[in-house]
Amino acid sequence: MKSIIQLLHFGYHQAMSCIFPVAIFGTLALSTVIPFPSIYRYDAILLILLAVQYLMFRSGLETLDEIKVICVFHLIGLLLEIYKVHMGSWSYPEPAYSKILGVPLYSGFMYASVASFMCQIWRRLRMDMTGWPGLLPSALLGGAIYLNFFTHHFIPDFRWWLTALVFVVFWKTWIIYRVRSVTYRMPLSLAFIIVGFFIWLAENISTFLGAWKYPDQHESWHLVSFSKISSWFLLVIISVIIVAQLKYVKAKRSVQS
Repeated sequence: MKSIIQLLHFGYHQAMSCIFPVAIFGTLALSTVIPFPSIYRYDAILLILLAVQYLMFRSGLETLDEIKVICVFHLIGLLLEIYKVHMGSWSYPEPAYSKILGVPLYSGFMYASVASFMCQIWRRLRMDMTGWPGLLPSALLGGAIYLNFFTHHFIPDFRWWLTALVFVVFWKTWIIYRVRSVTYRMPLSLAFIIVGFFIWLAENISTFLGAWKYPDQHESWHLVSFSKISSWFLLVIISVIIVAQLKYVKAKRSVQS
């Protein structure tokens, strides 16, 4: 009975942490069947997601610090989207006023939703880490991963080398999380894989709902390649590195004050 209660509490916090990602998928789903009069679909999605973020902040579901992190991820994601669309990796075929170089502004929120989940679950489960490699190794690895998303179009793809390096750098790192009064732990690399897999599932839903299209999906939709899981695995690492480092800095300032 105790295990069931723990699982229910864990599920509740996971669900509450997914409010913004669910809002994105809900908006994408509704916008495919409900026409928006006098406004393009991509523009309507942007306005709805801005309203959701405002309501989450005003209601206390997100803090000001979390909003700042989400904005950082929105910018990181938008820059990557602009580059990838330019290189023909995928496209946003529908018209919109809120497009920059072929990329609708709402697309950055899909990356920001990962940050929203990370910030929410970190706070709700009172997460901590042991064996964190430190700022320099983690920052260099995160920077190399992000850069590889750009450079693999011109030079060899170092994705698998970087993936191996992740396990080397974080092999001593464990996530500590708490459900009620019980403390649990999990290898950080395993958490990367789990979250990356679920984002891949979300990507399949998103492409099915027309959030964007890969070149081989223009004629008809089909499952996104399993190789994309490795891309999301690496993207999650960037998210965790930034969130963990900001949490560490904030905790250090609190102790000093």
